[in-house]
Amino acid sequence: MASPRVRKIADRIKIIVAEMLERRIKDPRLGFVTVTDVRVTGDSQHASIFYTVLGEEDSLADTAAALESAKGIIRSEVGKQLGIRHVPTLEFFHDALPENARQLDDVLARARQIDEQVAATRANARYAAGEDPYKKPREAAEALDEAEPDEE
Repeated sequence: MASPRVRKIADRIKIIVAEMLERRIKDPRLGFVTVTDVRVTGDSQHASIFYTVLGEEDSLADTAAALESAKGIIRSEVGKQLGIRHVPTLEFFHDALPENARQLDDVLARARQIDEQVAATRANARYAAGEDPYKKPREAAEALDEAEPDEE
C-alpha cells in the first residue's frame, strides 16, 4: 500500500467493517471480534481483513463461519459508504498476532528465570586456581632480575 489513497481506503474499510460487526450483523455465531488490520491491494480490487476473537477455539471457528456468511452484506455496505466504482472483494483472516505475542512473553519469562539462576550461581562462585590465576608480566621480569645477580 504505497499510495495514500489506498491507505485511506483501507482505514475506511476497517472502520466500516468494525461498525457493521458491532451494530448490524446479528449472527449468534459471531463472537467478540476485533478488526486489527485491513490491507488493500494497489489497484483497490482486493481487501484482506485481519481480526481477532476473544474466546476459545470453537468460538474462532464459529466466528469465521459467521464472517464468511456475512461477507456479502459487509461488502455491499463498504461499497455504499466508500462510493468508489469497483468495490474490493473482502477476505477475512484470523490474526495470530496475540498468540505469537503470548508465546514470546513465555519465552522471555523463561530467559529471565534462567538469567536469575545464572546470577545466583555466579554470586557464590570462586576461581578454581585461586583469586588471581594469571601470571603478571611484571612478576616474570622481577624473577629474572633476581636470578641474574646470584649467577655472577
